[in-house]
Order: sequence, then C-alpha cells, then structure tokens
Amino acid sequence: MRERSRPRGRREAGASGSSAGRVASPRRERCGAPAAGGGRRLAMEEEHSLGRSGLQEGAADLRQRKKQSCTGSDKMAPEEGNKENSKPGRSPKYVAVQRFAKLFFGCLAAVTSGMMYSVYLSTYHERKFWFSSRQELEREITFQGDSAIYYSFYKELLKAPSFERGVYELTHNNKTISLKTINAVQQMTLYPELIASVLYQASGSEEVIEPVYFYIGIVFGLQGIYVTALFVTSWVMSGTWLAGMLTVAWFIINRTDTTRIDYSIPSRENWALPYFACQVAALTAYLKKTLNSSAEKFCYLLVSASTYTFMMMWEYSHYLLFVQAVSLFLLDSFALAQTEKVHEVYKIYLFSLFLGYLLQFENSALLVSPLLSLVAALMLSKCLQMNMKKGTLMSRLLKLMYIYLVLTITVTLNFLLKMLVPHKENEHLLKFIEVKLGLNTTKNFTMNWLLCQESLQAPSQDFFLRLTQSSLLPFYILVLIICLFSVTQVLFRRICGEPLKETVKLEDGRIGERPEIVYHVIHTVLLGCLAMCLEGMKYLWTPYVCMLAAFGVCSPELWMTLFKWLRLKAVHPILLALILSMAVPTIIGFSLWKEFFPRIMTELSELQEFYDPDTVELMTWIKRQAPVAAVFAGSPQLMGVIKLCTGWMVSSLPLYNDDDLLKRNENIYQIYSKRSAEDIYKILTSYKANFLVIEDSICNEVGPVRGCRVKDLLDIANGHVVCEEGDSYAYSKHGRFCHEIKMNYSPYVNYFTRVYWNRSYFVYKINTVISFQS
Repeated sequence: MRERSRPRGRREAGASGSSAGRVASPRRERCGAPAAGGGRRLAMEEEHSLGRSGLQEGAADLRQRKKQSCTGSDKMAPEEGNKENSKPGRSPKYVAVQRFAKLFFGCLAAVTSGMMYSVYLSTYHERKFWFSSRQELEREITFQGDSAIYYSFYKELLKAPSFERGVYELTHNNKTISLKTINAVQQMTLYPELIASVLYQASGSEEVIEPVYFYIGIVFGLQGIYVTALFVTSWVMSGTWLAGMLTVAWFIINRTDTTRIDYSIPSRENWALPYFACQVAALTAYLKKTLNSSAEKFCYLLVSASTYTFMMMWEYSHYLLFVQAVSLFLLDSFALAQTEKVHEVYKIYLFSLFLGYLLQFENSALLVSPLLSLVAALMLSKCLQMNMKKGTLMSRLLKLMYIYLVLTITVTLNFLLKMLVPHKENEHLLKFIEVKLGLNTTKNFTMNWLLCQESLQAPSQDFFLRLTQSSLLPFYILVLIICLFSVTQVLFRRICGEPLKETVKLEDGRIGERPEIVYHVIHTVLLGCLAMCLEGMKYLWTPYVCMLAAFGVCSPELWMTLFKWLRLKAVHPILLALILSMAVPTIIGFSLWKEFFPRIMTELSELQEFYDPDTVELMTWIKRQAPVAAVFAGSPQLMGVIKLCTGWMVSSLPLYNDDDLLKRNENIYQIYSKRSAEDIYKILTSYKANFLVIEDSICNEVGPVRGCRVKDLLDIANGHVVCEEGDSYAYSKHGRFCHEIKMNYSPYVNYFTRVYWNRSYFVYKINTVISFQS
C-alpha cells in the first residue's frame, strides 16, 4: 500500500508543480521561454527529492530563480539596443556631429538676425532724422518727453569731473526741478545711464565716437539681443530654428506694434525688455522635462541674472514679473510642471526683490509690490500642503482650494504690507484702474488726462487689421486654440487619475503635456487680456504672439495633435505633420518676403526730414539770453526738452510716478485754463519760476476727440463747463489765459512781459515787481 501510494504522491506533486508553472506563465512570457523551462525542471527535481513537505520551499526557490532570470534578460535588452545603435549610419560620432551642426547653424542664424535688426534700426533712424548731418542741438531735440530727461542725465554724468561725483549729484539733485531735491537715480531709474556712462568712459570711446551715437548704439544693440532671445525661445519650443526666422520676420514687419524704439529710444522698456526676453528664453528651456543637469544649471543662472537685471532697469518690472509668476502658479497648480523647478523660480523672485530693494536705495515700492505678496503666499501655501499630505480628507479639500488659498493670502499680505511699510506707492494708479473699469468717476485733471492718452485706451481696429494683414493674428489664434484644447484634455486626464508621460513622443500628439508650452499659452493669454484693455500693453504682448505663432506652424507636435483629433487614415499623420511643419512656414515666409520686403527697402531708401526750426530758435534764445539761474515754466513735455538742450532749471517734468510732480504738472497746465492773471501769477511764483513758455499748439489745439484736449480737461476740473440740452459749453468770467495774455493789455501786462516769440512759442518774463498799468 505504501509503495502504491508513492506514485500517486508523485503525480500530485507533478500536478501542483505544473499548476505553479501555469500561474507563473505571464512572467515566463515576459522573461523568455528558455528561462521559464529551466526553472520548471529545477522545481520538478526539488519536489521529487523532498516530497510534500518541501513544496513550499521549492516554490519560493522557484520564484527567486525566475526573478534572477528576468533580471538577466532585462540587462541583456540595453546591450542588444546598443548593438542596434552601433550601426555605421547611427554611430555616436555621427549623431554628435549632426547635433553640433544643427546647434551651430541655429546659433549663427539667431546672432545674425539680431545683428541685422540692429543695423536696420540704425539705418532707419539715420534716414528718418538725418542724424549724422545735424548739429548737436538739433539731434537732442529729437528726444521728446521723458526720453529727453533720461538723456540729459546721461550728459550730466559725462560732464562730471568723476563718476563718483556724477552719481552723488544725481542722488542729491537740486538743479533740475525748482524748490525740490530728488534722488534722480531712484526716482527715474537711471541705472541704464550709469552703465552707459561707465562703458563710454572706460572703453576710451571719447575720441572715437560721440556720446549720442554711443548711447543710441547700446539701445539698438539691446534690441538685437531682444530679437535673438525671441528667436531662441521659438527655436527651443519647436526644435527647429526655422521658427526663429519666422518669429524675427513677423516681429520686424509688425514693428509699429512690437516696439516703441522708433520715437522713444531712451525709454525704460527699451532698456529692460531685452533682458526680460532673455529671461523668458532661459525659463522656457529650464521648464523642459528632457534637460540634462549642466544645461539646467546654466538656464537657472541665466534666469537669475536676467531677472535681477530686468528689475533694475525698469520701475514697473515687478508688475510684469507678477504676471509671469501668476502663469507659473497656474502651471504648478494644474500639476503640469515639476514643482521643484517652479519654486526655484519663486526663490529667484525673492532674491531679486531683496537685492533690488537694497541697491535701489531701499525702494519701498518693491516691498508692497504684488509680486512679493504672491511669492510669499505661494511659499506659505507650499508649507501647508507639505504638512497636510497625509491622505486625509482635509488634505484633499486643501488641494481643491489651493488657488483660493493662495489668492486670499496674497491679498491679505499685500494689505498688511501697505499698512506696515511706509511707502510712496502710486496711489493715482489705483484711482486710474477704478476709473478705467468704470467703478468710479472723477473730474480730476490728471486722471482724465491719463485716460485720454492713446496708450491707455483700448486698442483700435487698425491694430488688429495690421496683425491680420501680416497673417500673424490668424495663425496665432489657430495655434492658441489647438494648445488650449490640448491642455484641457491633459487636465481632464489628470482629474481622472491618469499620470503624465515622462517623455512625450511625436506620435502621441499631446503637445499640452509639455510644461514650457503650457506656460507660454497662459502667459500670452494673460498679456493678451491686458492688451485688450490698454493699447500700450501691446508692446509686451505682440512680440510673444509672433513667437508663439511661429512655434506653432513649425512644430510637428502641434500638427500631430491636430491630426490625432481628426483621425486621419488616408495619409500617415506623422509624415504629414513633418511635411506641414516645413511647408507651411516656408510658404508664409515667401509670401511675407514678396509683400513686405519691398516696403522695408523703400523705408530704408526714403529720405525723411525731421526739422523743427521754431524749437531750435527757442533753445538758441534761451542759451544766449536767459540768465543761468532762471527757472522756466510750461508744459512738462517742453520742459524736458529745455532741460536737455539748455541745462536750465524747470518747474515740472514729464514724469508720472510721483504724486508731487503730477500736482505740479496740473498747476502749471493752468496757463491754458480760464483763470485770472493774478491766479496764474501766484501759481508760477510759488514755484520760483522766472519765465513762462506758452505753446500755440496746446492753446489752439483742435483734437480729434473733444473732451480730451488739455483745455477741455482743465475746464472740467475747474468747473467751467455748463451742460445745456445735451451739449457742454465752457464758461467763466475770465477768458482763456493763453489767449488773453497775447493781447498785451492790463492786468496781464502788469504781471508778465513778453520777451520772445515765434510761430509756435511765446516767452514771457514773470515780473518780480508788479507794475499796474492802465
């Protein structure tokens, strides 16, 4: 009986062994048939020797051996792949040479584009103003408004006996505005002028080039860097430098909507925006998933340096960085980027704000900026999230309310900072926003004057027409719609619990999973919303419209994303995407070349003439006839030119970041209102003015929009407007001062004596002793 029972036990053991082999069949398929068969024979031998008591130990040993065989087969896979890649056509040396050639020619194209754009701007400027054939006074007159003030301080730095002395005189300036000592470096952000003067003197350029050419040459060079940075950004996003070429073409063709360099060379944004473009290019590469450690460190350093430099060049830079921080915050909230990278950028913001606060003479505007409040709120919210990541119901609710939490903390922190930190933040900006949004009405001259400025109004239809004629707007809308739909799909997958892919391949058709693309989509949407409210914001938005549209039409991934939705079957979608990514930009480029290249060449060959003899005569008279200690009063724009061309002290300046200067400007503008000679005399003497300059163009202004003329705004502010039957009329017992003073009758001649006039300007000496004449 015992002998007969043994075969049955062997059969049972064999059956159990075969069942174990059947259970492990998936692993056998993955690891390969030979390894699985060898493991089964080993198990059968062990079961035969040990019997039923050793079944469990044999099964454990069986699993261990199978794991080892799987590991061995997995290790063999890369070796086989390396053997396949070791073919002569795909050798590592060949791949390295190919990548180097692509990088070299792409960089060469980017640098060449920037240099050609700089040369183009220089040539166009020379043709427009005849700069080389002008005298110094005529050249300086081309700087208008605030541009004249910036260049005047550059001249003062060069005239100073030493750089240290020049900086001290600017930080304790009492020779520009009467009865006012200002820190011009802090208030007017004169760091570009400091850098330009140091470079001019340190490079020994005094005997080689004139100061004005050196100054505008730096600005034109920065514009070349601007274009190069946009080129690189589009190249990094699309993977082809053909997108960079198309970006530059669209940027130049739409130059009137992408830059103000034509008529405001020294303006702060022309110095600052090139650094911001470099920061955006570095940030784009930094956000990419497929980036090695050395490239990531380089991009991080470039983001840090360009962010700080941008903040030092423009007093409103922290507002633009705030928009960028909101874009990164949304990107991180949707879990579409690596949180560690985003928070590293937040640290860069904090470091730049802190360093800027110290080096900008403890600029309190940076402490109460929304950027600081937002970044601090994000850091605090991150700590709360880290403490709550325990799978509890509270952590899930906190994750859902993350955006609301950050916004609440941001507003609260900003409110507390403005209460605790003494600051001179521009209160008129908040009032302007209230009036612009229709939340309030005002009769204040300054507010209404700002509302009437073209740059602060909604964009005109001509703006959209120009973008459409150059084919930029249609392609931008197409690219934006595809990217937005793709991002929406990704968010839906994330909600359903599907993780993001580590690497997105071309055949996947998921362009919305690339964090750098999502960042640019959010960023351009936010800037576009601002540009739809304020036309001046188009100079920030349109360059990135050029970049995003060029990236889209040159990116095979975007076309592949579209074809995935359309489910093409007749043509292979990958092949068609590659063809269209080359054919579409080529066709666009040829059409732009055919239509706009002749216009650009005509622009450069056409000799324009900018000559203002009346202003030249006025400046010449002031330099020859006016006392050195004289103080001039007039419109702020003209005062800026007088300060630049003559060096004489003025009573106001065209600056709008100081409440005291805004009040001065409003008071001086009363010379064009309906007020008495005595009132105007008291206003002018309160600022120690000696001469009054009246501009005929303002006094007899015939504006296209009634109600936005200076004299109309003054009548509204002074209550000299009477409304009858839907029409408004200006009424006062006094005539308009700028008209009445020209009549030379009492009481005007008692307070003012005309000393010079031409077709455009009337200069009056303010009498120190009032002579009452009949």
